[in-house]
Amino acid sequence: MLRPPGCATIATMVLAPRRRPPARTILLDRALEALPVFRLSDSASDDTCITYSPEEGRRWRVLPSPGDRLPGTFDQDVYVELWHRFTEAGCPADGVLRFTLHAFLRSMGRRVDGRTYEQLRTSLARLHHTRLESAATYYDASTDSFMEGNLALLTAISIDRRRSADREQLQLFPALNAAEPGVAQVTLSSWARTNVVAGHAIMLSAPLYGTLTSPVARRLYRLLEVAREEGSVTWRVALEQLAEQLPLSQRYPSHLQRVLQPAHEMLIGAGLLRDVQLRQHARSWYVDYVLASRSRTVA
Repeated sequence: MLRPPGCATIATMVLAPRRRPPARTILLDRALEALPVFRLSDSASDDTCITYSPEEGRRWRVLPSPGDRLPGTFDQDVYVELWHRFTEAGCPADGVLRFTLHAFLRSMGRRVDGRTYEQLRTSLARLHHTRLESAATYYDASTDSFMEGNLALLTAISIDRRRSADREQLQLFPALNAAEPGVAQVTLSSWARTNVVAGHAIMLSAPLYGTLTSPVARRLYRLLEVAREEGSVTWRVALEQLAEQLPLSQRYPSHLQRVLQPAHEMLIGAGLLRDVQLRQHARSWYVDYVLASRSRTVA
């Protein structure tokens, strides 16, 4: 089976894992990226789930673990970084990723301190326990059908919290940072990995993604790449549908436009979009996107 760009051969992974330069691309499951998973609003909300119905008879829901909240903007970035590492590792067949919390946060561009360590631990646990429900909505490329049932973003996680006394032994292991309080092992779910390895994926530019400081712009970038992979150079979408796919909690067109405008400007400035137009037809609002060329978006 042919692998998409970024998925190295097993031989390359085993013989030279430390010689591979940092991946400039990120592969993500196209089917999942077309669906809402992460809340993008930082405002207080009593939402107990995310619900999305692309058409009658099909439904997608995201439900938090009891006592927890829905995945949010930080969780979105953690999830994308996990797939960045999956791509960088050559798409390991078992989906297992191992990393220090320190290196992970640095790669995300986040400050490394006690607060962010705990934030990362909590986020990984949240991604593991959040339940996704697909009622003929999530597309499985291996069977060319829409999946029914429950899904999870991560199959397993474990974090080794080393005691201070143990750190004296870290000089024997030069690959680890002596100040690092933990090493994580995470397994990405097989259904998403199957889609990516089968080529049902989108490809992001890691450097460009890192320059987008807005969570809405980052999510919109991924959604626009779904449209690109489906053969669109221009994409017209109803504003109401876009709000559900991102998702955004605002519902009035004027409120949505205020939220989207900074993200649109950021995407145009980054060279990811050539143009954006909002138009009203009858009583409905639409957004017309003109995508930049692929050569610019993977620079």
